Amino acid sequence: MSDLPNCPECGSEFTYDDGMQYVCPECGHEWSKDAAAASEDEAVIRDANGNPLTDGDTVTVIKDLKIKGSSSVVKVGTKVKNIRLVEGDHDIDCKIDGIGPMKLKSGFVKKV
Repeated sequence: MSDLPNCPECGSEFTYDDGMQYVCPECGHEWSKDAAAASEDEAVIRDANGNPLTDGDTVTVIKDLKIKGSSSVVKVGTKVKNIRLVEGDHDIDCKIDGIGPMKLKSGFVKKV
């Protein structure tokens, strides 16, 4: 198994080393080894608009979100304060007033 990084454009695992850069044979994307090392060190979580999120930020929900196992809904415009970033599919851990602790996906919020 290869220890080369997957392509950042298409996600292909068939990348190869070409001197000072990596190349993806499927989409033709080329990127430097320095950029690949920097992206592996720092996994940035971004909101729906592409703004980087950090622990303690305040975000707003941009879409009505149904809560599984409940008839409750988190409405558009709900402000969520003091978020915590975690690993996984739902990468925001927070507490919403009137609902309680929840996990949200960063794609459904925007930074205030």
